[in-house]
Amino acid sequence: MGKLARAALLAIATVAGALTPAYGQSTNIPPPTIIDRGTPITPLGWFVIGSVGCAAVSPMIGTVILGRELTYNEAYRSILGCFLGPVGWLLADALVPPTVTTQIQTQIQTSKPPPRQQRTGRGRNFKIPPQGETRFVVNELVLEFAPSATVQMRNALSNTLQLTELETQRFELTGRTLSRWRIDGTRSVPATLRLIASNYPGVSGGWANMVYVGVQTPAPAVQSQAAAASSGQYVVNKLHLLEAHRITSGDDVLVAVIDSKIDTKHPDLTGVVADEYDVVGSPAIAHSHGTAMAGAIAARSKLTGVAPKVKLLAARAFSGSGESAESTTFNILKSVDWAASKNARIINMSFAGPPDDLLREMLTRANARGIVLIAAVGNAGPRSPPLYPAADGGVIGVTATDVDDKLMPQANRGPQVALAAPGVEILAVAPDGKYQVTSGTSIAAAHASGVAALLLASKPNLTPVQVRASLTRAATRIPGKRNEVGAGVIDALAVINSSRK
Repeated sequence: MGKLARAALLAIATVAGALTPAYGQSTNIPPPTIIDRGTPITPLGWFVIGSVGCAAVSPMIGTVILGRELTYNEAYRSILGCFLGPVGWLLADALVPPTVTTQIQTQIQTSKPPPRQQRTGRGRNFKIPPQGETRFVVNELVLEFAPSATVQMRNALSNTLQLTELETQRFELTGRTLSRWRIDGTRSVPATLRLIASNYPGVSGGWANMVYVGVQTPAPAVQSQAAAASSGQYVVNKLHLLEAHRITSGDDVLVAVIDSKIDTKHPDLTGVVADEYDVVGSPAIAHSHGTAMAGAIAARSKLTGVAPKVKLLAARAFSGSGESAESTTFNILKSVDWAASKNARIINMSFAGPPDDLLREMLTRANARGIVLIAAVGNAGPRSPPLYPAADGGVIGVTATDVDDKLMPQANRGPQVALAAPGVEILAVAPDGKYQVTSGTSIAAAHASGVAALLLASKPNLTPVQVRASLTRAATRIPGKRNEVGAGVIDALAVINSSRK
């Protein structure tokens, strides 16, 4: 089609759009313009286009103007509008199942806001971050395409909405193939997801790329090897580790640690890591958070890890400088999928953040495969809403207590708290052969993962449900409500002895 003809059609559609209110127009979907061609054209606009090209060519003309494939509803409207005028529009509604456009129109008429989880037809699923939610990458999306999606449709999506595809990966645990896209323009993540849900039926799902943080509060002082050797580890006595290690030290149980970069050359971690997977990809030095978690589970020199003979699968999903450590849904999904492919028995998740449907589904599949999932409940305080993945079903949420079995004040509360473990002023390994004192539910979760490894080493056929029951049944009751301290403080020796009965 020549440039002059196309310009004429655009002018006709634009003038027609000015004459009548847009069909399905809302505050969430901008009116049709030449710049944003992903917006539905008005009924009168489609009538004019249909009259010009009639039944054979009106859908093609509409595709050219919108820069995308038409929905069935739009195609029928253009064809029937050509012959029947306004009657054709009514007939199209009767013949064609409602699309997202009609759903949005209904929401406007009833003054109801769009749902948080926007289902847009059979097999389509979009999760729009609610107002006030900011814990996501501000310029990224995670999309899933239907099998019928064409290269042309993906190109139209990219060009029309100013998106760049960054990576695509198939996840074996869930069977999904997901793509991560960058928003190059100024449109927000929620607005972009709404536009895709409304105008691109070839996209079967869309989500924000949520952000998760390591939940730990390191002390400013970093101790030397000599200081570490002379310092006591109250965790050893609290969990009865010396007695437990006479029975088992977690021999060769595979524990995946999804965290920041671990110092695998630390004297306390020599030979501990069986395999590594760097999800982030960018160069980085060893980080204090991941190194501390690995040491809490498996230290075997100056310090005594809970399960010093386990093998760690180190998934670097978190990045950051100093004490910060952040990751995203997409990177954590890749890490969990990798850990499952390596036959991990336990996945330690010493991080917390917002709920996410994709991560929840992945963890459910991992749990069904027999993988024990352990996570920190978070350090956001008693008034914080539940944090995830600790609050997901099948995940063992762990809180932190001190040497006197008192709950760490900053720890989250709620029904997601299954157990408590030492997590206040813990002597831990640090990068560059050093040591640190750290506090938080992160290291408490790592201690619980170590105890779970001891249990599986002595009784490898236990299911995740049985592991959870054993850990909670053998816990030592301490003062505090169930939603504060769970079943009590974990006890390695009691757990192992209970499994031998």
